[in-house]
Amino acid sequence: MRDIKRMAIVKIINYTYLSLVLIAAANLPAKAMREVEVVVMTVKAQPHAFSKDLPGRTAAFRVAQIRPQVNGIIIKRLFDEGSDVTEGQQLYQIDPAPYQAAYEHAQASLLKAEANIKSLRAKAERYEEIVKVSAVSRQERDDTLSDFAQGEADIALAKATLSNAKINLDYTKVFSPISGKIGPSLVTEGALVTANQSSPLAIVQQFDKIYVDVMQPVGEFMKFRKQMDAWSVTGYETPPAKLIIDGQIYEENGVVQFADAKVHQNTGMVQIRTLFPNPKGLILPGLFVHVRLTQYEELNTILVPQKAVIRQANGDIIVWAVDQENKVFQRKIQVGEIVENQWRVTQGLKPGDRIVLEGIMKIASGTTVVPMESDRT
Repeated sequence: MRDIKRMAIVKIINYTYLSLVLIAAANLPAKAMREVEVVVMTVKAQPHAFSKDLPGRTAAFRVAQIRPQVNGIIIKRLFDEGSDVTEGQQLYQIDPAPYQAAYEHAQASLLKAEANIKSLRAKAERYEEIVKVSAVSRQERDDTLSDFAQGEADIALAKATLSNAKINLDYTKVFSPISGKIGPSLVTEGALVTANQSSPLAIVQQFDKIYVDVMQPVGEFMKFRKQMDAWSVTGYETPPAKLIIDGQIYEENGVVQFADAKVHQNTGMVQIRTLFPNPKGLILPGLFVHVRLTQYEELNTILVPQKAVIRQANGDIIVWAVDQENKVFQRKIQVGEIVENQWRVTQGLKPGDRIVLEGIMKIASGTTVVPMESDRT
């Protein structure tokens, strides 16, 4: 019984409150009922450079795979794994004993050939004189000249053998062809290595500069290349490439090195290579990143915040526009890509139009509003 009385009292209170609200609303001026304060933005056209973030991976500027050029046993490793090495620094020593012996043998052969040529030269010169008085036959003179020529050939052959032996002896010292950071050694002392083997002894990477190879659909690439050509012809400075790592923009700007001359048949993509400074060595090869490239520029671009754009159930895209009498109405527009938190409007708006940014939930077609200009620039 008490619950029934309590419910009756609550109903009476609710009815009384509703009646007071309706009476207060009825006593408000008609103008106050119709007008709503909203935040509006005046549409402007402005130049804008449109960019695209393309995924890719970093790669070292230079990579050297260290391989032996002679056969032999590794007797010494001369670097610390993971350290920085310089161009021309010795990394390994291959046992030089057999190559030293071959070099000395070639030296001895050259000395023997040079000693032999002296007597042959003297004999050839003497026979040239005495053949004139018929002291020797012409055949003997010709044989002597032939022996002398053979001696000269022996010297040339000995010199070539000595040069080859010297090269092989030098190859027992394995040097780094570039400066950079060396990885782990893939062989140890005592390992047998062979000339030009497929597996490297170690790998040196130089990444004070870093490559980033990205892929772009061929349709977008054609437009990008056209813009690049236009910049080149007019002498306009090409906008730099931006490197994005884990959502953060890298402090150093990069440049586009080149684009591949073919389209990958399986993907319909074109490879673009960009180059970025990496003086502190913070960016390592193999890192997944994005590169932001300026694709093209428009002089008269209309951008509106995403919060002002409404996609309706039938697929139409509209904004709430404000006319000269401060009445709102729906305006159908067409949009392109998203630029940060804004839509690029391709049709439906022109400079000077006013659209509603805030207060959309409080308005309907024909509502008179009190517009307050947004502080957006």
